[in-house]
Amino acid sequence: MTLTPTSDESLYELALEADPTLPILQVSPVTLKAAFSGLIELLIDRELPAVVWAKLPRGAIWQAELERYSALEGIPRAIYVFKNHREESADESSLVSRTLVDTTTTAEPEARAVEQSKATPPAWLEILLAPESHLRREYFLLVWTAHFRGCILAHRPRSAQLAKAAENNVVESLAGLTDVSLAGAAIDDGQERRQHLLILSSFDGSLVERLLSGLTQVLMTSATLPNTAAPTDAIGDETRPRLALPDVVAHWNQLTRTMPTSATDPAVWGQLLMKQIQRQEEMLQRNAIYRRQAELVEILQLQKEELLNALRSKADFINTVGQELRTPLTTIKTALSLLNSPSLKPPQRQRYLDLIAKECDRQSSLITSLLDLVQLDQAVSPTALETIRMSDIVPGVVSTYQPLAEEKGVKLSHKVPEDLPEIACMGNWLKQIVINLLHNGIKFTPTGGQVWVRAKQQGSYVNLEVRDTGVGMAPGELPKIFDRFYRIRQASLDDASGAGLGLTIVQQLLLHCGGSISVKSRPGEGSTFTVLLPIRAQAPTSS
Repeated sequence: MTLTPTSDESLYELALEADPTLPILQVSPVTLKAAFSGLIELLIDRELPAVVWAKLPRGAIWQAELERYSALEGIPRAIYVFKNHREESADESSLVSRTLVDTTTTAEPEARAVEQSKATPPAWLEILLAPESHLRREYFLLVWTAHFRGCILAHRPRSAQLAKAAENNVVESLAGLTDVSLAGAAIDDGQERRQHLLILSSFDGSLVERLLSGLTQVLMTSATLPNTAAPTDAIGDETRPRLALPDVVAHWNQLTRTMPTSATDPAVWGQLLMKQIQRQEEMLQRNAIYRRQAELVEILQLQKEELLNALRSKADFINTVGQELRTPLTTIKTALSLLNSPSLKPPQRQRYLDLIAKECDRQSSLITSLLDLVQLDQAVSPTALETIRMSDIVPGVVSTYQPLAEEKGVKLSHKVPEDLPEIACMGNWLKQIVINLLHNGIKFTPTGGQVWVRAKQQGSYVNLEVRDTGVGMAPGELPKIFDRFYRIRQASLDDASGAGLGLTIVQQLLLHCGGSISVKSRPGEGSTFTVLLPIRAQAPTSS
């Protein structure tokens, strides 16, 4: 049976009316749980007889300490647990085994008086609040012992705006605490589980008495007792009489009168303080573990993304390699089929043979470049760099390209001083760097153009510059020229025979020896590639 509610009071507001100076804290459910647990564990550790009034969030974890206290043997106690009305259906099966009473306020006074002597509430009694009760958004723990009387009240603001308005009276919670979810520690509506709570606490006996008066008003106007009978194994073969709400109030008033509060033992407050310090330390340690786990998850997530990107890059690379290998083969196959034509004239035959030779060279260049790249990508262990002089390698490479430049009508010159400092690089790497840069310079420079190779010291590096007066590149192409298989758009069909890997290999070789490469170019004016190689004395000994 549910009584028709008339009016009840918010214990939180009642406490503030009684003492406006009470400090208010804005805390997470984790901190509220620690505060409740600390006070109940004080009762358990000191085995204090007490009367407890509690309204806790749903979930077994919130009632764990209270159930431990209830299970103590030989300790006089009474525990009144208030619940929101909708919690009854979820917890109905547990109420049957724990609540030994039903409710009625319409019974005749005389009939109730006859049963009054037998209608004694059990040590644990659960009371249902009306759906519209002011206590629906509140949680509380009131404790009455012979040593102290205390309370912890928590209020759940209805909206973020109200919570913000309340912050004027809120003391900031301790730094470093995070709103960590507790398994099973749900707080009513799922939408509000992450919401912070406003709490206050007091050990003023007169304030606790006033709160109990307010709680009595709630009980008499907007609360009910579950309609359940006592289990036979709890009271034998007799049927236990049902309780009315006035019986409950009379019973707890009787208990509080027989338990007057004496002077507080300082040891009680010392132990309560130590409990709170212990809880705080546990939360800090738990938060530290959670932070480390979050950092580890973030690192693993980054590693996962890197691996996925690497796999995608490898897949794209293999797809591009397949296309690059297919193109020359298609051209060669077409040219071979045309060579079988009986009406083919000698000049046409020679043109097809030249095309086949050119595509074979392109295929060979592509395969060689791919092998170089694979070798560089698989270089896991650091390679010991050599100490070399640029003047011992660069002039020799330039001289080998002189005939090719003269055949195309391109002037090729170099200036590499012999007194340049030694550099840290592998000799064959430097040779391959110069070859690729010279090959591109000559290939994209028209007849009558020039290609220069110059070297000089620049701080702790040796600067190697390869400049040409070729076709140049548009500004939009410069960021792409070191990508694999990229070819500049200004190149003619005859110049497109390269694999598109030369500059990629140059960049990778320089990265392995601590160097770098940059480029400046303008369409129709040529390009300048600048290579910086570290001087040996200030260079790393490995890649």
